[in-house]
Amino acid sequence: MKVKDAVYGCCSIEEPVLVELINSKSIQRLKGIAQYGLPDDLYAMKGFSRYVHSVGVMLLLKKMGAGLEEQIAGLTHDASHTAFSHLIDLVMGNMEKEDFQDNNHEKFILNSEIPRILSKNGIDTGRVIDVHKFGLLERDAPDLCADRIDYALRDFVFDRGAVRPCLDNLTAYDGKLIFASEKAAEKFGFGYMKCQMEHWSGPEPKIRWNLFAQALRIALDNRIVSKEDFYETDSYVISKLKKSKNAEILGLLKTLSGKIKYEFVEENPQIYSRNKWRFVDPEYLEEGVVYRLSEVSAEYRGLLKSMKTKHDKGIKVNLLD
Repeated sequence: MKVKDAVYGCCSIEEPVLVELINSKSIQRLKGIAQYGLPDDLYAMKGFSRYVHSVGVMLLLKKMGAGLEEQIAGLTHDASHTAFSHLIDLVMGNMEKEDFQDNNHEKFILNSEIPRILSKNGIDTGRVIDVHKFGLLERDAPDLCADRIDYALRDFVFDRGAVRPCLDNLTAYDGKLIFASEKAAEKFGFGYMKCQMEHWSGPEPKIRWNLFAQALRIALDNRIVSKEDFYETDSYVISKLKKSKNAEILGLLKTLSGKIKYEFVEENPQIYSRNKWRFVDPEYLEEGVVYRLSEVSAEYRGLLKSMKTKHDKGIKVNLLD
């Protein structure tokens, strides 16, 4: 199988199990699930799918020399995402943890066709279902990992020139991913934090998330959609919302389809939102010694502190006509 990826270029996938998994219903479903939680026509910017990210994580792991089992874990790590990705945590989960998908990952995988495909290829599902045992794929913040690196590089829309230097200076060292230079660590660290404050925790995306979550809660309460529907695709659920003829839901969708005007307020906000704090403190290797960026960069250390303080306040806004 040949894959043309926006970050990693043209890649060849030769392992039969990876090809079969990519073509499986569970992984193909991810083409219909937006990474940003909402499809492009309801969001503030053009995004990409969970499928693109999942294949990307696998490609990055392959590039970093990960074994086949870790590549499989990377490819399937998001298979259990519902429609609308982490936005579902506003409806049925915990927005500050964003762990609804993680909590349901094992159950989803075991009830899918993935174990059959793995068994057919001589691989034990139990060895790949726990993504946290693979050190290149998943690590707790502030460390780097393939999952965190892939979605960040795809979000570096403000500085595409930073993608290649970061990727070219990424290396696997002592079972984890680090950069080969302080400069690359700085590019990634500052870029990641810019994404966090201006996009992932930015005001307009969070406003849109809250408005759409309101529509989903109304739909659930009125049995327009069921929890099982969320294991279809974004478009499947949105189609049900549009066909519902529920005036409140249709009004929210109309608002989301246009420009949103808002103002920041301190008291009695229409929308208050605080989501998961995403941050990194990249490590890099220099003359055989591993350093963490915040240890050597007072500027980055100060940035982490100031952005955490800002994030903890959340977003308080009123919508404007």
